[in-house]
Amino acid sequence: MSEWNETFSDVDAVLFDLGNTLVAYYKAEEFLPILHECIVAASDVLTQHSTHNRRPPNIEQLYERAKAFNRERPDGRVWPLEERLAEIFAHADGAAPPDALLDQMSGRFLEPIFATANLNPDAVPVLTKVRELGLKSAIVSNSPWGSSPSHWRAELTRWGLLELVDTAAFCVDAGWRKPDPRVFQHALTSLGVRADRAVFVGDDLHWDVEGARRAGLTPILLADAPAQGRCRTISRLSALIPLLERRTARSVS
Repeated sequence: MSEWNETFSDVDAVLFDLGNTLVAYYKAEEFLPILHECIVAASDVLTQHSTHNRRPPNIEQLYERAKAFNRERPDGRVWPLEERLAEIFAHADGAAPPDALLDQMSGRFLEPIFATANLNPDAVPVLTKVRELGLKSAIVSNSPWGSSPSHWRAELTRWGLLELVDTAAFCVDAGWRKPDPRVFQHALTSLGVRADRAVFVGDDLHWDVEGARRAGLTPILLADAPAQGRCRTISRLSALIPLLERRTARSVS
């Protein structure tokens, strides 16, 4: 029997990853050139607010510093974008940009990332159908460099996704990154749904499949090739709907 049949008698909620599940952004190996653009964009904010006697930032030096921050804490705790930018852009006297500027710099830092986005054509129809089936839904996602959930909720709104889910939980909301179970639990608490009555759809075996399992959810991997028995795999997001229709049909029969 499949994992689906073995572990599930009904489904109350479907949780989705964001990056490369609902919206495609970039692959990990493509990020460093994007990071350079991010640093340029954040630097523009600082330049616009600098005093006349301050030298303009040296972009290449800042970029080299930024590459050292292109990692996550080994324990999975979120390392906020604002903290990273404060250290990268610290002045020679050790003073970081003021908080008000850091918020603006964070927004500009994300613009090159948002520019890479391509909406999965199945995303809106699938989220709409999940709601029509009477199921709760959520987006659960890490954010690049621990960036603010407010910027990402605006990004979801740009694609018409935020209005189609009951909640959106980002790693910063919980303080921990997937695969830590706390970000999944944060979303489940918002939904009022038990983990054993929810599924999680994502594209990564580590962050999504392992993370969902740690939190007690049933994982479904979105991938071109089967996961060699590690979990149920779908090749298109739209393939989720027949599975949900069968389960909801059983629950009312």
